[in-house]
Amino acid sequence: MNRMAEKQHNQGSGAAAVRIPVEKLAEADFPTRFGHFRICGFQLSNGGAPEAAVVLVKGEPQPGRVPLVRIHSQCLTGDVFASLRCDCRDQLEMALEQVGASDYGFIIYEEKEGRGIGLMSKLQAYQLQDQGVDTVEANQQLGYEADLRSYLLPAAILQYYDVRSVRLLSNNPDKVRALESHGIAITERLPIEAEPHKARERYLKTKRDKMGHLLANKK
Repeated sequence: MNRMAEKQHNQGSGAAAVRIPVEKLAEADFPTRFGHFRICGFQLSNGGAPEAAVVLVKGEPQPGRVPLVRIHSQCLTGDVFASLRCDCRDQLEMALEQVGASDYGFIIYEEKEGRGIGLMSKLQAYQLQDQGVDTVEANQQLGYEADLRSYLLPAAILQYYDVRSVRLLSNNPDKVRALESHGIAITERLPIEAEPHKARERYLKTKRDKMGHLLANKK
């Protein structure tokens, strides 16, 4: 399925690209059915509990190269159990296919279940959604913001590899703004949309209408 790439030039925030300290804990060979990667574990300590991410690297990192990048938040219900309440697994597989077919790219997989609220709170949010509220309202009723993610760790990981600009697989303008605020230019934003399904219509509508996600599908 062809996807039109939306060209975006880095508007920049004027902020200097301050180096974010991050630690690589492990690296290994990682062949998959989507392609041959290196798999790495990263950790960021930023004054609170350490944050971790798994990174799949395709190709050889070199200064000046522009990688294809997907920042993906962990979703046990979607990624593992193939939930149709969300589009997470579809997006992950599309990203694996596209990055796996590229010469150079990254899949950054963050431990940010339920937009950062955690697995048990996410399941409580599911329960509230079954009673009629949307994903944003459910998070708020549980005492959370609609989205707690900051994307500091993905920016730190890209800095670690001396990445200055990326082609970003995302519908989320917050990811664009977060990377740009840390001095990483977005040369292209490529949409990554799952096929429509009745079970996730309201979920996607809430993403578009309340969270500003850039979705072409109007359902």
